[in-house]
Amino acid sequence: MRVLLCLCLISGVTFAGTARKCYAPEEALHHANQDVCIQAHVYDVVEMADGTRFLDVCRPELPDGSCRFTILSRKRDRKQVGDLEGYRGQDITIRGTVHASESQGVLLLNDARQFHGGKEHFEPNPALLHGFSAENGGPAFSDPATRGGGRRRSVFKTAH
Repeated sequence: MRVLLCLCLISGVTFAGTARKCYAPEEALHHANQDVCIQAHVYDVVEMADGTRFLDVCRPELPDGSCRFTILSRKRDRKQVGDLEGYRGQDITIRGTVHASESQGVLLLNDARQFHGGKEHFEPNPALLHGFSAENGGPAFSDPATRGGGRRRSVFKTAH
């Protein structure tokens, strides 16, 4: 019994030791297209006329043109994200994919779970869904192998 308890404690320490490393906003661009943890201070919450919100994580004395990272939340995600005003002046830890846009990194905030280590809300690629309708019963993407007509080659054909 003691051996089992020791093994559980050791494995618990191992899991705790493999915690995800968080990066500062200045390092975000080095991790473009990666799912990372960002640790930052929110200096301001800015809302645009179209409902897009930004968490400003750059020091106020830094000119806007020199700010290389921002956290963006779209209007359509407001329900899943919730109120952001409470994060103003707070240190946050957020998880998400860093998208590179020219010389700036952008992390899309589309679910409140991201503040607690959860993943972004999955969004299907609209290009893959083009022409799909649940009523027509067709596939959600265009696959040449599923098209009718014409002659098909197969590497699995055997000679008779």
